[in-house]
Amino acid sequence: MSIIAPCITVETEDQFKATVEKYKPFAQRVQVDISDGEFAPVFLVNPEKVWWPSDWIVDIHAMVAHPMDYVDKLIELKPHLIIFHVETDVDLTPLMEKIKKFGIKAGIALLKPTVPETVANYIRVADHVLVFSGDLGHYGGTASFMQLEKVRLIKGISPNVEIGWDGGVSIDNAFTLTQGGVDVLNAGGSLANAEDPSGVYDTMIQEINKQGII
Repeated sequence: MSIIAPCITVETEDQFKATVEKYKPFAQRVQVDISDGEFAPVFLVNPEKVWWPSDWIVDIHAMVAHPMDYVDKLIELKPHLIIFHVETDVDLTPLMEKIKKFGIKAGIALLKPTVPETVANYIRVADHVLVFSGDLGHYGGTASFMQLEKVRLIKGISPNVEIGWDGGVSIDNAFTLTQGGVDVLNAGGSLANAEDPSGVYDTMIQEINKQGII
């Protein structure tokens, strides 16, 4: 069954606290974005300022150029999942193995141009593969359904890996993404910019739980 995971993509500690408070009444699994200003063109909240309610399941999506400089800091936070981008030109295999030794799931993210077969070695090691269709470091990306073909290709390499989607998730496309094989729909701007984020979240849950065929 697919799930909706609100994204927290903010620049300051105050914004982070406000977003946590906004999502606390309804969120169960959440994606926290961090960025170093190099891999993505913005600086997001410092990992040292990241925290969350004890009942949340938290994934950390690290948009950083040098994952080795962040892995220990992120492990200390004890999240559910840590995701690094394959486009960093860093060997992620030892980092993923290190993450797993601490009982944390290891994930990778693929930007739009990245073909799954070219990173098959990472996909086979990963617990989670994030198909990124968004705008690095910002809310308001577009859900490019052409990227759904990646889901089939990824599953062909690692049939049991969890598939995430980041970019443009909304009420209008949540059902389509779920039917396309996405397990975790990371919702950013559609919740962050909503007057009633709880209501939008509930409607998305209804959409992904619909029965039918595209």
